[in-house]
Amino acid sequence: MEAGNQLVPTAPIRSASEPILCTRVDSSGSGSGRWKRVVVVGGGISGSIVAKYLQYHADVVLIDQKEYFEIPWATMRTTVEPAIADKAVINHADYLVNGNLVVASAVGVTETEVVTSDGGRVGYDYLVVATGHSYSSPGCRRERIEEFREANLKMRSSSSVLIIGGGPSGVELASDIASNYPEKKVTLVHSGSRLLGFIGCKAGNKALEWLRSKNVDVLLEQTIDLNSLPDSNGIYITSAGEAIAADVHFVCVNNPLGSSWLQESVLSDRLDKRGQLMVDEHLRVKGRSNIFAVGDIVDIHERKQGILAQRHAAIVAKNLKAMLKGELAGKEGKEVKLGKYKPSVAIAMVSLGKKDAVAQLPFTTMSGFLPGLIKTREVFLRKTRKLLSV
Repeated sequence: MEAGNQLVPTAPIRSASEPILCTRVDSSGSGSGRWKRVVVVGGGISGSIVAKYLQYHADVVLIDQKEYFEIPWATMRTTVEPAIADKAVINHADYLVNGNLVVASAVGVTETEVVTSDGGRVGYDYLVVATGHSYSSPGCRRERIEEFREANLKMRSSSSVLIIGGGPSGVELASDIASNYPEKKVTLVHSGSRLLGFIGCKAGNKALEWLRSKNVDVLLEQTIDLNSLPDSNGIYITSAGEAIAADVHFVCVNNPLGSSWLQESVLSDRLDKRGQLMVDEHLRVKGRSNIFAVGDIVDIHERKQGILAQRHAAIVAKNLKAMLKGELAGKEGKEVKLGKYKPSVAIAMVSLGKKDAVAQLPFTTMSGFLPGLIKTREVFLRKTRKLLSV
C-alpha cells in the first residue's frame, strides 16, 4: 500500500457478469472524481506487470482465464522439481492488492467493453491486450500445482521419456530429466533441422552436443502426429516411420497466438496475417488512442522473450500513467508525450540441466558453467517474484 492512501482491499474474484464498482480514493486522498478504468486482458508476465504498476493510478480490472500467474521460464524445471511450483505459481491476488480480478476468458471486444466467456461485459476507458499464446490450464493455483506433481510422478515412475519439440522448453525439459535421472532413456523429436531455431546455429549445436553427451537421443527433421498420442499405447511413430517406445511423453511445441477472440471484434482489422496485433512506437494498437498491446501478441520484429515482454509492460504502464495524469490535470484531449519502444535483441539463455546453460549474446555464443550460474540456479524465480513484490 502506498503511503498516504486509504485503499479498499482487493475485491473478491468474480465473474464479469457481476458489477465491478470503483470505491478507491485517488492519490490525493480526497476521493473526488471517478477513476478511469484500465482493463488488462491476459495474466501472463506482461499483463500482470501492467496491472500491478497501474493499480494505484486507475481502476484496474485484470481479466484472465485463471486465478494465478505462472512464471513461464520455471515451468520445465517445475515438471522435474515440483517443489518449485510453490514459488513459480502466484495467485493474482497476491500482487494485485488494489484491483479487481475477473476469472474468465475474453471472447470479444467492442469500442467500450470486453465481452467474457461467462456472458459478462466489462467496460473500459483504456484497454491493454496481453493474451500472448493460447493454452489450456486449470483455473486455480492448487490444481495447477497438483498437475506438476502428477507429471513429476509419471516421469519418475517411467523408465523412458519422449519429448516432442526442440525449442527452449523441450531442450530444458530433456536436459533436466537427463541430469536428474541419468538412468532414464530420453528421446527428443524435433521438426526442425536444428535445435533452438529462435537463436543462432552455434547455440543450437552446443545444446545438441550437450544433450547427446548425456545420452539423450535427438531426432531432427521428424514429427509425431499429436492427434495420435491418445492411442499410442507407449509406441510413437515418427513421420520418418521410426518407432519410439516411451512410458510417458511431454509435448513442448509452440501454442497458437491468443488472438482468435479478436477476429470478429472491433480490432479484427488490426491483426496481421500471423494473427499479431499491429502496434505503433508507443505500443498502442494502430488507429486506436486508448488501446495498447504487449507481449507475444504484438507485431514487433524481435524475439518473443519474457524479458522483452517485461519491457513492453513497463513502457505501456508509463504511457498510461502519463495519459491518466494528463486527464486528472484537466488536459484531456491535449497531446501527452508518450514513451517510445525500441525493438531490441535480448540475451537468450537456455538451461542445460541444473549447472550448465547456453547463452546467445549479441556478438558471441557461450555454453557451460558460466552462463549456467546466471540462468539455472533459480531460473530467475527470485527476480521475477521481486518484480511483482511477492
